[in-house]
Amino acid sequence: MPESKEKKSLGILAIAGLEPYQEKPGEEYMDEPQLEHFRKILNAWRNQLREEVDRTMNHMKDEAANFPDPVDRAAQEEEFNLELRNRDRERKLIKKIDKTLQRIEDDDFGFCDSCGIEIGVRRLEARPTAELCIDCKTLAELKEKQMAG
Repeated sequence: MPESKEKKSLGILAIAGLEPYQEKPGEEYMDEPQLEHFRKILNAWRNQLREEVDRTMNHMKDEAANFPDPVDRAAQEEEFNLELRNRDRERKLIKKIDKTLQRIEDDDFGFCDSCGIEIGVRRLEARPTAELCIDCKTLAELKEKQMAG
């Protein structure tokens, strides 16, 4: 299996080369060791996404050809469009990661934007950019479904 395919299947913790955070007895929520753990996760994730962007740019430059056959040209354009759409989603995710890193610096990381309670270390390891606790997120998704349906 090629290395790039293997790396995509890894979780965020594995990409960062970290183990799940082990909380110590009496440890305060979002103290410096926990914040450093999440900084490492977010930076590794951002770096991986940036590598993908660079890889796509190089691929598009190297593979760009002016095929005489319109079907070949259309297939290549569609492939490039799909890659660009993926990179656009990743670009938005990089912005969200940067915003989350800023929240760490502002000492506002790890607490629900809606109700203010702790989001939780395990939830943040699964989704480091989470801004809502699981209860508020579930409620927001239910409201969204009701508005759409």
